[in-house]
This record gives sequence, structure tokens and C-alpha cells, in this order.
Amino acid sequence: MIEIDKVCKRYGDTLVVDTVSLAIPRGGVVGIVGPNGAGKSTLLSVISRLMKSDSGRVLVDGLDVTKTPGRELARRLSVMRQENHVAARLTIRDLVAFGRFPHNRGRPNRDDQERVAAAIAFVGLDAMADRFLDQLSGGQRQRAFVAMALAQDADYALFDEPLNNLDIHHAVSMMRLFRRMGDQPGKTVVIVLHDLNIAATYADRIIVMQNGRVVGDGAPSEVINGRLLSEVFRVEGDVIEIDGRRVVSVAP
Repeated sequence: MIEIDKVCKRYGDTLVVDTVSLAIPRGGVVGIVGPNGAGKSTLLSVISRLMKSDSGRVLVDGLDVTKTPGRELARRLSVMRQENHVAARLTIRDLVAFGRFPHNRGRPNRDDQERVAAAIAFVGLDAMADRFLDQLSGGQRQRAFVAMALAQDADYALFDEPLNNLDIHHAVSMMRLFRRMGDQPGKTVVIVLHDLNIAATYADRIIVMQNGRVVGDGAPSEVINGRLLSEVFRVEGDVIEIDGRRVVSVAP
């Protein structure tokens, strides 16, 4: 379980994450949504220890992320940031192999090679595993980074706006991958998203943030409603149900 206890984070005089407390049990897909500046990405960075909170704490399976050795934490928690800067002349296989570093410390064995190959196949890139990253489309490159997170074999995988710059075809393909990841026993996927319909379709639970605070938390059927549209996202529209799922239709 990821336990977030009264976490606060400021940028200068601006309180970006305001006393957030949450519990994220193992299993399934969790979407974090909210308007720009809501604090979603900052919260994810604090959870993954990419950023230190000003107060509060985060526990992963009872371990304080600020005190746990990096190698031990990396076996439990993986993160894919919005911006990924790597050498373009890496192949997909090279990139994905980095995910095994917490386990092998740079000395891969046959098991590591098999897990890298399985992760690449999982995201559908096995036919181009030896292609360089600068030879890939944006969607293919995103899938390669997902494969690296998958190869890390952590119990919790965090993704910060992974659908940025993807067209609808690649966005849907990516969410299907996350759904498959979250359906694996003991695996939890936490994703920062902007698209409410994507979140409603693929997430088991949606956490809504506004002005640094959690203002909604629950199943899509409980969270996606007219109040969310008008008060949080400041748009007028309707929420309808199609095949048991809530869909947002924004007024022109």
C-alpha cells in the first residue's frame, strides 16, 4: 500500500500540494485528474522521491520513501516522468535493460534478459527491439519507456501524463497496456491524466485534485458528474452513461 500522510509542498510562496492524505492499496489502475496547476505531477514526484515534501510523509509498504535505500525502493516503485532524456543511440533493448538495474546492479543474467524480452513483447515492440530510439515514432518511444518500467518489476508503477503528444490511437493503445499491467496480480498502476473519458474508461479509481487538494476520490461512477465539470474543470456539459460507463459530453 502507498500511504500519503498530510503531504504539503510549496514552490516559493505558492502551496502546490496542500495537506494531502491518501491510501492506495495494491491492485488495479488509479487515475489522478484535475486542471492545470492542481498539483497532480508534484504529488506524484513526492510519492516517487523525485521531490522532497515540505511536510508529511509517504510510505510504500510501510517504508518511508525519504529513508529507504534507493535500490530497495526501486524494487517496489517505478516512475515514468513527463520528460525522458536519454541518449538517442540507445536501442529499445538497451533502454528496457536499465529497468533491471535495481536487481542486477549492471550485471545482467539470463533471467534479466528474459524479463527484458518479455517486457518488450508485452508492449508490442519485439519486432524492433534492436532499433535505436531516434528511429521510433513518438508512440513507439513512449511504449519503450513503459517497457522499461515494466521490466523493473515493481509492485507500483507511476506514470506522469504518459499520453502527452500522442494521438487518440496511440493514447488508447497506451491505456490498454496500463490496464493490462494493472490486471496483473499484485500490480498497481497510478497515472496522471487530463482526459476524463480516458480516466473513466480505464481506471478503477479516480482521484480529483484542485488547488493542491483532493476534492474527489472514488470509482468513476461516483466521481464523474456535473459538479466535477462545472466546479473543478469550469466547463458546461453533460455526463451520460454508455454501456455502464460515464462519458463526458462538453457543451459547444
